[in-house]
Amino acid sequence: MDADKPICGRLPDSQFVELAVEVFAMLADATRVRIVLALKDAGELSVNHLADILDKQPSAVSQHLAKLRLARIVATRQDGQRVFYRLENEHASRLVSDAILQAEHSLGGTPRHHHAVAAATEGASA
Repeated sequence: MDADKPICGRLPDSQFVELAVEVFAMLADATRVRIVLALKDAGELSVNHLADILDKQPSAVSQHLAKLRLARIVATRQDGQRVFYRLENEHASRLVSDAILQAEHSLGGTPRHHHAVAAATEGASA
């Protein structure tokens, strides 16, 4: 009977709130955030390439990728012996980007990402 009712995941009583908390917990690690940022910029990378970018051991990066894969944040493609990782969708990269922007606010003053908005507003009023 309720199967036809659309579910809004953005309400405080949503069944997705706990799952969202799990996503935040998965991204509450600097190495995983850096992995998401690297994959956002590159599209698809091998464990060794990611390890080079992050200046980490491949085994450590591989463990983080395994967790991100279980959380369906990254997906894989195998090419012979090599496995390439990519973001499953754009949502994790948006979360990370927004968190970085929010972090800029903690520094005080006008964050860098607001400078372009202020400049555009000033230009329109001149």
